[in-house]
Amino acid sequence: MTAFPLARLDRVLELLPRPLDPVRSIKLKLGVLLVASGAAGLAYFSYGIGWPPPVTSATAIAVALLTSQVLAHGMTSPLREMTAAAGAMARGDYTRRVRATSRDEVGELAQAFNKMAEDLHAADQRRRELIANVSHELRTPITALQGVLENMVDGVADPEPAALRSALAQTERLGHLVADLLDLSRLDAGVVPLRRVRIDVGDFLDEAMEHATASATGAGVDVRFQLRELPAPLTVHADPWRLHQVFANLLDNAARHSPPGGTVRVRAEEHGDHLRFEVSDEGQGIPPAERSRVFERFTRGDRSAGGGTGLGLAIARWVVELHGGQIRVLDPAGPHRGDRPGCRIQVTIPSDGPHRREAA
Repeated sequence: MTAFPLARLDRVLELLPRPLDPVRSIKLKLGVLLVASGAAGLAYFSYGIGWPPPVTSATAIAVALLTSQVLAHGMTSPLREMTAAAGAMARGDYTRRVRATSRDEVGELAQAFNKMAEDLHAADQRRRELIANVSHELRTPITALQGVLENMVDGVADPEPAALRSALAQTERLGHLVADLLDLSRLDAGVVPLRRVRIDVGDFLDEAMEHATASATGAGVDVRFQLRELPAPLTVHADPWRLHQVFANLLDNAARHSPPGGTVRVRAEEHGDHLRFEVSDEGQGIPPAERSRVFERFTRGDRSAGGGTGLGLAIARWVVELHGGQIRVLDPAGPHRGDRPGCRIQVTIPSDGPHRREAA
C-alpha cells in the first residue's frame, strides 16, 4: 500500500534542486543534513512551546554533528576504497578489491565494482596471454623462413625445390595463423553471420572426408578415413562453410595424431531434435585433466610438432556454439591399439537451428 506513494515521492524529489551538490565530502553532507534536520525540528519546537536554552541547543547540535561524522566514516570508506582502486586500475593494477560488507546501495555498488574489477583482470590476463602466444607462434615460422632465405642469399644453400618448399610451408603456416586469428576476432566481436541452409549430412561428411584425405596425403600422413553408414537420411539446418571449418579441424587433428596406417572414424546419428557427430582416432588420446582445456586458444599440448596453430579447436567450439550446440571430448570406447586409447570428440547441434526450434 505504501509503495506507490513512496515511488511518487521519489519522482517528485528528483525534480527538486540539489543544494548540497557543491559540498565535496559526503560526510560533510551528512553532517549538514543532520544539523539542518535538527534545526528544522528545533524551529518547530520553538514555535510550539518556546525556544529551548541556548546551551542545550548548541550541545545537541554538536553531539548530532559528531555522531554523524562517526557513523558516516563506515558508510563512506567503500567509496574511498573504490576511488583508490580505480586509480590503481588506471595504472594497470587490476588486483585491488573493495571490502563490501554493507547491505545498502553503497554495498551493492562495491560488489558491482569488485565484479567489474575481476572481469577487467581476466580480460587483461587473456590479452597478455594472447599477445605472448601470438608472438611465439609468429616467431617460429618467421625464424625458420628467415634462416632459409639467409642461406640462399649468402650462397650457403641453392634455391632448390626442397628449400623453396620449406619456405612455402612456413609462409603457409603464417597464412593459416593469420586467418585463424581473423576468424577468432570476428567471432569475439559477434560479426559472423550464419548463412543457414538445409544440408544433407551424408553428402556433407563425404565431401569433408575427401578434403581431409587430400590434405593428409599432401602432408605425407598415412591414415584412412571411414564413415559409418548413416541409419537414415539426415539433414541439418546450418551454415555449410562454418560447419566445414569444424570438421576440417577435427579430421586434421585426428589424422595428425593417428599412428601410421591408423583409421579415423566418423559417425552421425539423430538424437531427438539434435544431431550428434563423433570423430574418433587411434592416437594417444587426451588425458582427462586436459579435456576441459583443449578448446582454449593456443592449448596444443603435444601438438607443437604437428604444425598446428593451436586455434583450430577454439574456432570449432565457437562455430558449434554459434549454431546453438556443444562440443566435448568423450571417454575412449572399445578395444585399444596397444597403449593408444584414441580420442573421441562429439559435436551436438540442433537439427533445425535454435531459431527454428524456438519458433516451433
